[in-house]
Amino acid sequence: MEIYYMYTKLRRDFGRHPNLTDEPAEVLADIRPDTNISESFIDRNPVNTMVAVVPDMSEHEANTEMVEYKNSGMYHLEGGWPKDVDFTEVEHTIRYRKKVEKDEDYLIAISQLGAQVEELIKQNNAIDIYEEYFNHDVIDHSSEQPSAKTLTVFRDPAQKKGITRSAPYISWHPDGGRKMAVSYAIMEFQQQPAGMPVSSYVWDVNNPNSPEMELAPASQVCCAVYNPKDANVLIAGLYNGQVTFWDTRKSTRQIDTSPIELSHRDPVYDICWLQSKTGTEAASVSTDGNTFFWDIRRMGEPVDSLVLQGKNDANILGAVCMEYDPAAGGAQGKGRAE
Repeated sequence: MEIYYMYTKLRRDFGRHPNLTDEPAEVLADIRPDTNISESFIDRNPVNTMVAVVPDMSEHEANTEMVEYKNSGMYHLEGGWPKDVDFTEVEHTIRYRKKVEKDEDYLIAISQLGAQVEELIKQNNAIDIYEEYFNHDVIDHSSEQPSAKTLTVFRDPAQKKGITRSAPYISWHPDGGRKMAVSYAIMEFQQQPAGMPVSSYVWDVNNPNSPEMELAPASQVCCAVYNPKDANVLIAGLYNGQVTFWDTRKSTRQIDTSPIELSHRDPVYDICWLQSKTGTEAASVSTDGNTFFWDIRRMGEPVDSLVLQGKNDANILGAVCMEYDPAAGGAQGKGRAE
């Protein structure tokens, strides 16, 4: 690159014109090396020199606004209900059905649909869609045997102490199924070692390394169920026959527990929430032959009780499982132990 400077002054402004002549070389100074100084220095071989030819860059970090994703859906088990009708309440649905069945438009629609269904039934009666044309040849179209794949293993933290407990009950969180409450207990009395832990745990399915919450009761948890109306409330039946519940927003300690003198005499094998307006009623069963109905607002004593006894049989039978169906008018099914 050529570097130049242009003079814009007049010649007379520079003074006299210089007279340049050639002169022979002349030594102005001759400095000889000092041997005393050279002995203080050490030659460095090899010599590494680094030169950065990359332009300097700077790095900055910034926290952007977090976007939360949520999966939402709906069950089409019940549909077509008005907004003012709660389909989870059996009384509301029955009352609304009776009101619709008295409507003239409903009767007209049923009669029209009945004619269409009748035509389809006649077609099915005329053609046997299940007729086998090749009985002598049986072809197996199954590609592989049914199987299940293990995705995650949630290990009991008590195994670190050399104690092996079973998981007799699992309850999934009603909101999306991302969490589950697992009850850990040894149901046989003679196999319970000394110093056995009684805690059960709430697990996050995305974190199998450590439990999300520890449930610390007075005895082993035989069964624990989430409240379908309030997912923060968890009710459980204990090995000593008591019934207790937690509020996961408050503490790992139980909120309230039934008195042991008014509880079951055997372990509580199953417990379920009942259909009610308050959503605070539950029922528990045990092998002592009693079914107790509880209200978690008043755990001092059972609201009601039922003895599992036949009509013509004086023997009392215990129960080890129970299922409650609110759609069947509050019917309960119990599996008894004989």
